[in-house]
Amino acid sequence: MSTSPPRGGEANSVNDVVALVSATLPELIDILQIKLTVTQLAPALIHRSWSYEHGGVPTNERLEFLGDAVLGMVVTEQLFNRNPAAAEGQLARYRSAIVNSKALADVARTLGLGEHLLLGRGEAASGGADKDSILADSLEAVIGAVFVSAGLEAATELILRLFSQLIDSSSDLGAGLDWKTSLQELAAARRVEPPEYVITESGPDHDKRFIAQVKFGEQVIGLGEGRSKKAAEQQAAATAFAQLTNA
Repeated sequence: MSTSPPRGGEANSVNDVVALVSATLPELIDILQIKLTVTQLAPALIHRSWSYEHGGVPTNERLEFLGDAVLGMVVTEQLFNRNPAAAEGQLARYRSAIVNSKALADVARTLGLGEHLLLGRGEAASGGADKDSILADSLEAVIGAVFVSAGLEAATELILRLFSQLIDSSSDLGAGLDWKTSLQELAAARRVEPPEYVITESGPDHDKRFIAQVKFGEQVIGLGEGRSKKAAEQQAAATAFAQLTNA
């Protein structure tokens, strides 16, 4: 969603943002099943690319920071209680299989979150509404907004509703702590040549994006995107691991 400010001026306040999204956000609030107002939820949808084009309205990054912490705490507590015999390393692996960019983005897609994001023209034109990194960050911002406006209990209820299936199946999701190692081990077990990673990058220095391809021979079997080479490679390895084990 790329939206111009109201009345042809600069969108320089939360009230301006609310005016832009008031027609669509009630639908998202219903999908989330939360008791939040449009004014409370709107700040979670402001991507920095849109803020840059519209007068520097505060972005959703502070809420993202908070939501990431709340999500991690709730998921960690659930895993701790549900897996009393699991060692620290196992719990860390389970959590990593749930709290990662790909998993969060997939959850965000089930909500149609990308349709409600405020993106700059360039980001919108390049498919930003369906980028894993943007969707994952925005979902964390939504969780942060729920925590700020409705408290921990409401945020916990939302997280459990959205992630309960992933939490239940986390022990079967593979070695989420290090997908590259998992893929390497899978290749060795199948006696094929080890995977090769090809990295490309785009964007300015302050907003660099990395794209990773993982290949077996000449065949590309996984793609990943991230703000670092490591993150992009891990996501590509996770995609390849899922494809090979589900084939």
